[in-house]
Amino acid sequence: MEKYLNLFGLTQKVNYKNEVLSGLTVALALIPEALAFAIIAGLSPLTGLYSAFIMGIVTSILGGRPGMISGATGAVAVVIVALAKTHGPEYVLATVILAGIIQILAGVLKLGKLMRLVPHPVIFGFVNGLAIIIFMSQLHQLKDSTGHWLTGTPLYTMLGLVFVTMLVIWLLPKLTKAIPAPLTAILVIFGIVAALGIDTRTVGDIASIRGGFPPFHLPEVPLNLETLSIIFPYAAIVAGVGLIESLLTLNIIDEITETRGSGNKEAVAQGTANFLTGLFSGMGGCAMIGQSLINISSGARARLSGIVAAVMLLVFIMFGAGIIEKLPMAALTGLMIMVAIGTFEWASLKTFNKMPKSDILVMVMVTLVTVVFHNLAVAVLIGVIIAALVFAWDNAKRIRARKYTDDNGVKHYEIYGPLFFGSVTAFNEKFDVLNDPDEVIIDFAESRVVDMSAIEALNKMTERYLKVGKKIHLKHLSPDCKILLKNAEQIIDVNVLEDPHYKVAVNKL
Repeated sequence: MEKYLNLFGLTQKVNYKNEVLSGLTVALALIPEALAFAIIAGLSPLTGLYSAFIMGIVTSILGGRPGMISGATGAVAVVIVALAKTHGPEYVLATVILAGIIQILAGVLKLGKLMRLVPHPVIFGFVNGLAIIIFMSQLHQLKDSTGHWLTGTPLYTMLGLVFVTMLVIWLLPKLTKAIPAPLTAILVIFGIVAALGIDTRTVGDIASIRGGFPPFHLPEVPLNLETLSIIFPYAAIVAGVGLIESLLTLNIIDEITETRGSGNKEAVAQGTANFLTGLFSGMGGCAMIGQSLINISSGARARLSGIVAAVMLLVFIMFGAGIIEKLPMAALTGLMIMVAIGTFEWASLKTFNKMPKSDILVMVMVTLVTVVFHNLAVAVLIGVIIAALVFAWDNAKRIRARKYTDDNGVKHYEIYGPLFFGSVTAFNEKFDVLNDPDEVIIDFAESRVVDMSAIEALNKMTERYLKVGKKIHLKHLSPDCKILLKNAEQIIDVNVLEDPHYKVAVNKL
């Protein structure tokens, strides 16, 4: 019984009031985003709402991070929009199902550990770029239905209501934390607009949210290799974008709550949610950093808040559409702007004169790519590649060789630093083959043979010494280096000295 209660976060200490009120706040904030993302993807508005419900309920129950919110996202929308335009919504549903299967496999194969390869500057850049996107997306609320900027009274009304929303969210926690500030702000603006009869844009002006339970629907696409060739590239990108955004969001929530979630468990949950979303007329999605931060900042820490948010969203769709469609967009806009302000890592701006220039470059590049292309997967990938290249370059310059000749006339080269593709050239420059004595020992006690390039460098070095009739030995190889050399023994033939401390096996010429 305890195992099943734990699925809902009921075996941990839970503040039920915070969980319920936070979930209600998130449900209200999910509506305009889900509608907007569905429209961006070229799908019906209800498709986004159905995705938000299914993604939210499944990941809240099965996910690896209590308190994190998932739903329809812009990251997924910008990937599938091209497919929706060229092949229609049926292919989108099939793509989402396949993306879910890929994510489940990633979780089962425990690929969540790959997030360890994401450097902190990349996370800073990702978060800052996402904060800018959230803020910029709210500027559309300052335009009319024709796409022109509001002017005069409508503009001042919108700005005034947005400002009041932000003021309530900022000020209320300083006075009391009895109720979530975001929910209070929404209700205050709703009351002001209703009492004064203010004419301003509402949720209903975007699209109707009236509907029923998500209908089960198998994608009507041909089951053949041609269909697979069409949807697989999109599915792979959706799966990658979804996992990257979800796992980065998980890490951010971990830092805020000072707890630890499970990346692999979250990957399986995201995959299951996407698989079911595709079967129930949804567009797919992933974790939402903005909604997750709303939830956490409102005091939620357990799975219950996400379940409440998803269930209340379905209730709004089925029974409360008439009321929810009257909510002023200004309240939700102000809420999302405050989320953007809270999301941005302001501390990262202080690092410009203190951190290495390479880290600053990575952070800025990831931010720019995220903002310009709205492609979080590409942004993170570029950041990781740049960081890896910088790391390789720095380590390539650190290889050193201490040289001396012992009493027996044997010359020793004590190598410091890793031997890999980046340091091979510097390594070769350390040796004086023609002027060295007849016997040479290369000591790897402070070094490592890392890759194929390093093995080839050792092979070439052996050949250079053998050509002039001299012997070369390797000493103090670590166990992993010995295995690497043994696996490559068909292309390299060197002497490895027996060492009494390391018990190194001898490879005879």
